[in-house]
Amino acid sequence: MADETIDIGGDLSVRRLGFGAMRLTDWGPPRDRPAAIAVARRAVELGVTLVDTADAYALGANEELLAEALHPYPSGLVIATKAGQSRPGRDRWKPLGRPEYLIQQAELSLRRLRLERIELFQLHRVDPQVPFAEQLGALKQLRDDGKIRHIGLSEVGVAQLEEARRTVPIASVQNLYNLADRRHEDVLDYCEAAGIAFIPWFPVAGGAHALAGGPLAQVAQQIGGTPAQVALAWLLARSPVTLPIPGTSSVVHLEENMAAMDIRLTGEQFGRLDAVWREAQSLEPAG
Repeated sequence: MADETIDIGGDLSVRRLGFGAMRLTDWGPPRDRPAAIAVARRAVELGVTLVDTADAYALGANEELLAEALHPYPSGLVIATKAGQSRPGRDRWKPLGRPEYLIQQAELSLRRLRLERIELFQLHRVDPQVPFAEQLGALKQLRDDGKIRHIGLSEVGVAQLEEARRTVPIASVQNLYNLADRRHEDVLDYCEAAGIAFIPWFPVAGGAHALAGGPLAQVAQQIGGTPAQVALAWLLARSPVTLPIPGTSSVVHLEENMAAMDIRLTGEQFGRLDAVWREAQSLEPAG
């Protein structure tokens, strides 16, 4: 049975199925604000204790929405946010890791979220135009100043993670990862060995895995669940450090996702799902 909680940074206990808030807002404020607020509040009612957002989600409107919906925050609820990714256009993302910018964005996030300290603050992307040590130095300064508690990274490889840990303690890594896309398998293995929380974004597998009659659908039929629930249950069983953050703007889908906490895959079911990816890897031509 998968553990239901994880201690981020060794001392920040959260439930192992969080909520990704990005889809609550569009390019700007949500089209249906009461509905978005209802989803955020329902997530907490269902036991979510980690909500993931970022300064770049709707240019800060996502953080403002969460504060409107959830502040004053119930005891034990962690609002994790990120900086280091700018939005020059609706569908454009650009890393921006200048130290003064990261510090400024952390201050703005504190204001929008109505917090005195951000419990988990993640570098949204490593900016290749700025020395990594300088980006890490800004995060260290924020931590030393009491503005943030724990530091996380997003979309990093093992070498970057090792480099970062020589400067500051790293509590979490947020990388793209799901049953069908496991390019960061080595990062997850490293995080498990080091006791670092691994937060898969886009955690519900797509592609061939999700086709009608595919492996997810087959297991879902066996257990009386949905393919999305099976994909999340697989992530929870994959490693004790995984902390998926499925996102949605629908209360119905939110409730479906959260029910994945109650699914326990058998060893045979887990292995069958795992084997599909491993077989696909073996068929790929050697690079």
